[in-house]
Amino acid sequence: AETLGRAGRAMHVMDWATTSRFCGRCGTATVRSEKDRSMTCPACGLSAYPRIAPAIIVLVRRGDRALLARNARFPGAFYSTLAGFSEIGESLEETLAREVREEVGIEVKDIRYFGSQPWPFPHSLMIGFTAEHAGGEIRVDGEEIADAQWFSADALPQIPPPLSIARRLIDAWVAEVRGNVA
Repeated sequence: AETLGRAGRAMHVMDWATTSRFCGRCGTATVRSEKDRSMTCPACGLSAYPRIAPAIIVLVRRGDRALLARNARFPGAFYSTLAGFSEIGESLEETLAREVREEVGIEVKDIRYFGSQPWPFPHSLMIGFTAEHAGGEIRVDGEEIADAQWFSADALPQIPPPLSIARRLIDAWVAEVRGNVA
């Protein structure tokens, strides 16, 4: 996990250094700051810092079942929690409700923070939540999501690897359903 974290941070820094070589205001070549992690324009003084794109990831529950979905871009029967990027002017809770509604057509309630994980593809911060089903039936969007279903803890499909926040969300839910919560 530590090595993966370092590699992810390095990927993020390399992406930022590559995309910040020129000033976004005047086009002049930037130089690295000696004071902090920024690229500064010697002509107009604009500083560019590494950007982080906030994204939500959520495990939606309905009784003792959890909603897992298969992304249309991933081959095979790999299922995970729902996720999506925040848009300008949205709170994280609004992002979560919108993404769930857009991707699977249901409404959620009782949104609770779970944890976060830096995700370097290319520069995201995954902010994890749990939520309860509030209404509606699953209707996948057919573009991002190919399939979505309610799964029981004893009949899970192929799920993400243990280092991902998606897996941490799923594992915490499984432990709670089975009564193994510490």
